[in-house]
Amino acid sequence: MSPPSQFTAVSDALVAFGTAPVSRGLSPPGARPAAWCCDDAGMVSEDAPTCSAKGCQQPATWGLLWNNPRLHTTDRRKVWLACDDHRSSLGDFLTARQFLRDTVPLAEIPDDAG
Repeated sequence: MSPPSQFTAVSDALVAFGTAPVSRGLSPPGARPAAWCCDDAGMVSEDAPTCSAKGCQQPATWGLLWNNPRLHTTDRRKVWLACDDHRSSLGDFLTARQFLRDTVPLAEIPDDAG
């Protein structure tokens, strides 16, 4: 038996607006995938990556490199992006779970992180 149409419509809307969970990975609520958009000179374009904190629209200036040792190899690094205002709160969240490995400026995020 298929779900009532209103449930399908809500699911489609969540996916369309990017708020539906797409994996079981650790992501801040409301997080959007990063759109890397630096030009060859390292200048950030107007489509700059934004902070991963829920509801924040500020440009990201920091990369919080983390991994979950129960899921990831020791050299694997996932990245949350943070503005200056949310660097501490996102870092505290990851630190409380013993996931935070490093915090680096946006331009220094390793190419293999993600």
